[in-house]
Amino acid sequence: MSAVDLIAPLAPEAMPADAAPLMPTGCTNAKLRQLTRRVGQHFDAEVAQSGLKTTQYSLLTTIESRGPVRAVDLAASLHMTASTLSRNLHVLVDAGWLQIDEGPDARSRLVRITEAGRTRRRAARAHWRRAQQSLVALLGAERVAALHTLIDEALPLLAPAPDEQLDDH
Repeated sequence: MSAVDLIAPLAPEAMPADAAPLMPTGCTNAKLRQLTRRVGQHFDAEVAQSGLKTTQYSLLTTIESRGPVRAVDLAASLHMTASTLSRNLHVLVDAGWLQIDEGPDARSRLVRITEAGRTRRRAARAHWRRAQQSLVALLGAERVAALHTLIDEALPLLAPAPDEQLDDH
């Protein structure tokens, strides 16, 4: 079954005229939180064997791929508040895996990964891959692909309007 087959029953135009629309039951927020907790626990257990949390692995990976990046741009791309990002970066800087340098102007800072950070990220990558492969084995490749499709389609629909700012609360 493809992602389209899973999604198509939800499209009103795909239903017979006399069929009632499929209505979700339960709280979508609660169901998504439960799923993300379980998936997070799955990845956390494997990635922790490298000495990193999955959030730390993600930050190191993003910073390594983007090169030196302004902290404000990093926060925006990760949909994080500046204070949340700062707390997360502090731990990685203290460990010697990231460095924060002066930016192009007096008010900005550039975040870059250190060689020790690259080494730690590479070690964690093998664990992340094992977690990804075992999740696909547990859920099935078609289900994971369909989940990715649904997420990719839903995220832009839920994006804040361009004039909305991230709230620090």
